[in-house]
Amino acid sequence: MSRVAKKPVPLPQGVTATLAPDVVTIKGAKGTLSVPLKSGVTVTEQDKQLQVAYTDAFGVRAMAGATRAHLANMVDGVTKGYERNLEINGVGYKADSKGDTLSFALGYTHPVTVKLPKGI
Repeated sequence: MSRVAKKPVPLPQGVTATLAPDVVTIKGAKGTLSVPLKSGVTVTEQDKQLQVAYTDAFGVRAMAGATRAHLANMVDGVTKGYERNLEINGVGYKADSKGDTLSFALGYTHPVTVKLPKGI
């Protein structure tokens, strides 16, 4: 059995899963996401956990692992939402926030200035 697929996906409080034969829909505080299921892959819910099962056909084991990973990412998406982090490595590189602009010192002769979008 696929090591990834056999690990259950826990459903936190406030997250619900709607299971159909060909699609799984996850609903939470941040929205609703769905993923189609490939033939040979089934998803069941037991004790607020999603469990992925599959048949022994060619390539289905890999799809079961991918489906489990998609389900775990969907649960994170409807609970935590989307997040992007910026990491700057190196000597002499820096970023500075001034009001609604972000100024980068990246080794150019001039600073690179970017206007911050809303929500940051």
